[in-house]
Amino acid sequence: MSEDQKKTQKTIIELLPKVVQEGRREADRILEGLANNSRVTLQTNELVIPSKDSNYKEQLEMFENERVRFARDAKIDDGSWRNRLVYGDNLLAMQALLAGDPESGLPSMRGKIDLIYIDPPFDSKADYRTKVELPGVSVESKPTVIEQFAYADTWSSTLGGEEVKGTLAYLRYMYPRLVLMRELLSEQGSIYVHIDWHVGHYMKILLDDVFGKNNLLNELIWMKTKPKSSTATGKIHDTLYWYGKNKKSTLVKTIYVDHSQEYIEKTYKYEDENGLFGWVTLDAPGQGEARKFGEQLIEPPTGRHWAWEQKRIDEEWDKGNIKVSERGAVYQKRYLDKTDGQVVGSLWIDKDVRIGLMKSSNESVDYDTQKPERLLQRVLDSATDENSIVADFFSGSGTTASVAEKLGRKWIASDIGKPACMVTRKRMVDNDAKPFLYHSIGDYQKESLSAKMGSKYRIGDLATVVLQLYGALPLPQDDNPNRNLGNLPKTKTLVYVDSPNKLCGHTTLRNAIEARDSMLGGFDKVVVLAWNFVPDIGQILGGMNDDKLEVRVIPPDLLDTLSSKTKFKKIKDKVSVDPDGTIHTPIRFSSLQYLTVKEPVVTDKGDEQELKIALDNYIVLSPDALPLDDKNQAKLQEVIAKTPLDLIEYWSIDPDYDGEVFRSMWQDYRQNTENDDDPLRVVKEATLLVSKKVKRTICIHAVDVFGWESEVIIEL
Repeated sequence: MSEDQKKTQKTIIELLPKVVQEGRREADRILEGLANNSRVTLQTNELVIPSKDSNYKEQLEMFENERVRFARDAKIDDGSWRNRLVYGDNLLAMQALLAGDPESGLPSMRGKIDLIYIDPPFDSKADYRTKVELPGVSVESKPTVIEQFAYADTWSSTLGGEEVKGTLAYLRYMYPRLVLMRELLSEQGSIYVHIDWHVGHYMKILLDDVFGKNNLLNELIWMKTKPKSSTATGKIHDTLYWYGKNKKSTLVKTIYVDHSQEYIEKTYKYEDENGLFGWVTLDAPGQGEARKFGEQLIEPPTGRHWAWEQKRIDEEWDKGNIKVSERGAVYQKRYLDKTDGQVVGSLWIDKDVRIGLMKSSNESVDYDTQKPERLLQRVLDSATDENSIVADFFSGSGTTASVAEKLGRKWIASDIGKPACMVTRKRMVDNDAKPFLYHSIGDYQKESLSAKMGSKYRIGDLATVVLQLYGALPLPQDDNPNRNLGNLPKTKTLVYVDSPNKLCGHTTLRNAIEARDSMLGGFDKVVVLAWNFVPDIGQILGGMNDDKLEVRVIPPDLLDTLSSKTKFKKIKDKVSVDPDGTIHTPIRFSSLQYLTVKEPVVTDKGDEQELKIALDNYIVLSPDALPLDDKNQAKLQEVIAKTPLDLIEYWSIDPDYDGEVFRSMWQDYRQNTENDDDPLRVVKEATLLVSKKVKRTICIHAVDVFGWESEVIIEL
């Protein structure tokens, strides 16, 4: 070991107590704040129903009169429970699950989850880019800063008032999350933490502290691939640490696998033949009184393998299937097909889980960190019952949810990456899962900012900072009480910064237009900078048809910039505005992207109505704002110019939208070859037969390949 490595190791060990101290303090603050009015909530984006062309009619009939129960009720112990997919930081997701939200029908999940499996990022220095395959071209999307919390090891955190990176920041990140996971576990529950060699040894120290070293149920070694002859010391295994909430979980079960052929040939080497086995008279003298068993007739089936298994003299046994040695040892005949198999120990190297996923595998969803379903099936078999609730807070491609669904378990899956959530959603629809709820974190930017800046957080301060980074000068306090208005130097352009507590929609835009037209003698143009948007913002903008109104998106990763004063100052110093109003800023305030839909065609068909709904266009105003390098931006620009609808990842329809919960009663998505045979495109038109109504509200929801969401609402 080099001197530098020794210093790094020593530094981490020395600072581990500080990691624990500050991580526990953060967890305690979160737990104490669960009951207050500002608690984190989950926003229900969608009730995902696995309906496609082949089964949408059946799903429509099922849900026709059950909207409220299926969308709102979330009781755990009856049939109204809905599985949940949550997009967002798992620290916030767990806060929401612990607090519960009666208004949205979410009960507190504290002490309700029987198994948590997590496969967190490994501090592995990997560059997790998302490869997007489009017709005729592929592009690589860089992760956003928010997604780097899930994928990268270069996180920055503070410890003892000093900035730390790498492993220490990773451990500081994980500790409060482990504490919240323990709070979510039931008294009989347990947790699997899947980790590799990068930080596994440090992770175990944290787990010992949070769950108690005496509650370690097992340390499991999973051989994920076979050794390769070209690498003498290749790393071919991961480690799974399995802890119970208490010393012994009542759900812990013994797992068996089939005996190997080698073991069968060596141990179960006898094989019965046709016909009578014969009459035998057996005497077992034992250590005391002789035992007489008499004559027994054995008529075994053909071809059954068996072995002699030694038994104690005082045990019960099948009298006809024994033999007694000259020394009085008793052996019982044990048939191979009557055994449970071989007990799985702490080495998971058997063929059931050893073979890694190949790209050609039926279950592969082309996700780099995807784990085999057989591995997760063993995890769930070992620690859950049929009615157990299973959670995965680093869900990735959704393998845990997929296996839980197939095994009849309830599940909650969460991930901070939008691509991961899209993959999971499609996977569950492909698997014909039961309907589940898709959530995001309510007021996500507000919660993230509060977590980063604590009591220093003020909306007015934030708005002023955003104005400065856009290049605008704040208006005088008398004309700007909310401190969210500014103007670009040397221009007549008003800049309006919306609050992170709001969804930018019709009201915000009207307020901005009124300020443009009336304030300080009027401005030529207004630019609205906003954090969150109503899904139909594109439709609202189109209806206003105001060329003096511009809307731009404040990048979510701006919050990471604001958490460091040094980083903020460096960026602010680079902001400038040219005499013609051209803005130079390293922060990308992107234009909105939105969907347009053709006017639906409605035809009466007896007691039903036929709805024909067709996509019209997908507007991408600023591809340069997407997380792409110059080369990939050029590739994307060609697609936008020719076939912009090829950017749609999936789109779905609620033909009877109630304005509250979107229900995906029909959907198509890339890789779905049921609707057509092109895996890289969605179909552009859908035809639905629905019940006849005088008035109907249709909602069309779409998500593009980069995770941007659009919504169009049409009243008929």
